[in-house]
Amino acid sequence: MLQTIESANTAINNFVWGVPAMICIIGVGLVLSFRTRFIQFRKFGYALKNSIGRIFSKEEAKEGSITPFQAVCTALAATVGTGNIAGVAGAIAIGGPGAVFWMWVSALLGMCTKYAEVILAVRYREKNREGEYIGGPMYYIKNGLDKKWHWMAGLYALLGSLTVLGTGNATQVNTITTSINSALTSLGVIQESQVKLVSLVIGIVIAVLVATVLLGGVKRIGGVTEKLVPFMAVLFILLGLGVVILHIKSIPAVFQSIFVGAFNPSAFTGGIVGSFFMTIRKGVSRGIFSNEAGIGTGSMAHACADTDEPVRQGMFGIFEVFADTIVICTLTALTILCSGVPIQYGQAAGAELTISGFTSTYGNWVTIFTAVAMCCFAFSTILGWGLYGARCVEFIFTIKAVKPFMIIYSLVAIVGATMDLGLIWGIADTCNGLMAIPNLVALFLLSGTVVQMTRKYFSSGKS
Repeated sequence: MLQTIESANTAINNFVWGVPAMICIIGVGLVLSFRTRFIQFRKFGYALKNSIGRIFSKEEAKEGSITPFQAVCTALAATVGTGNIAGVAGAIAIGGPGAVFWMWVSALLGMCTKYAEVILAVRYREKNREGEYIGGPMYYIKNGLDKKWHWMAGLYALLGSLTVLGTGNATQVNTITTSINSALTSLGVIQESQVKLVSLVIGIVIAVLVATVLLGGVKRIGGVTEKLVPFMAVLFILLGLGVVILHIKSIPAVFQSIFVGAFNPSAFTGGIVGSFFMTIRKGVSRGIFSNEAGIGTGSMAHACADTDEPVRQGMFGIFEVFADTIVICTLTALTILCSGVPIQYGQAAGAELTISGFTSTYGNWVTIFTAVAMCCFAFSTILGWGLYGARCVEFIFTIKAVKPFMIIYSLVAIVGATMDLGLIWGIADTCNGLMAIPNLVALFLLSGTVVQMTRKYFSSGKS
């Protein structure tokens, strides 16, 4: 039975993330970029000023909302996760170094896609019975498109409520337990026979922490992610930069493998990875999986922001994709490729390949720091996706269903800590791809609204 489900999921996944998906994701990104005259490049400086420039702002949000910076931190909490570490490693192992180039391409277009998602989420959001702002793809489909398209809103919310349990929770907790157990065993703190018990304890602790934060509402989620995201990003960036600096002589060869391998992958993989399309597919799909541009989930967090300027909030979307993929994913790739660790091309790889890059450079002592970074990345993802799941459940049912969902979502952490999640990860990956379809259709149909709002905002003297 399980084998049948796995085979069916593999077939659907190959289609969802196949040629049609690549054409839709890149195509919509190009349409939005051309129609906004590549705003992600024209206004990049403005985007940085309105994101990094507001880190130290002490602004307070109104009741039922969070500050714009808390909104981007909540969105980054969900996007900057294990996909940045395990996803990049997997892309390189299956697609070769050239996959990194296509990850960059998808991110440069994705910056505009995420910008459009955020604008529409703020433009078409609503207030629920508790006075909280709610928004996202299902709301801009419902409030921005004709009734004949409204079925896509329900489909998106249904897929989202299923996906969060796997992608946003179980697999993330599994990463936390694996990282902690690996660090503790390598340092001799615990024995192999104690791993299962430690995993159970970790799962219970995470379930309690997740429930405590999520049941506190959107303000508590924003408050936690506002502190956690900058810390974990700085920690990982410093570790990655250290590897690059210590292997600075390898940089020219590494970039050559990325650029040449993007079009001739077999030149650097010994012929094991020789498919040009596989290199593109792995780079684009892992990039999208990491920054979520095109999936639309991040816009649910931005819809909670205390702002009357959808375009200004959209600038956070540009920064978000840049920070997630161009900065953090690139550092992950350079850590693997610069360190010279052996890569088994053609075979699946995950976080262990990235961790090997750190340990081969710094020594085994660094496992405790990589474990802390992995825990922060994964825990932040759990919080961000918990909010997304709540919004999807609220759209399908009512706000009364949110708290029961939060409790179930928190308990899934125990499952994630103690079980083999191969099939769950595969199904979640498929649902993630399916979520992109209604969102990309909506973005294409509402692209005129994005252009109109952008022109109006900047014609008023903003620069």
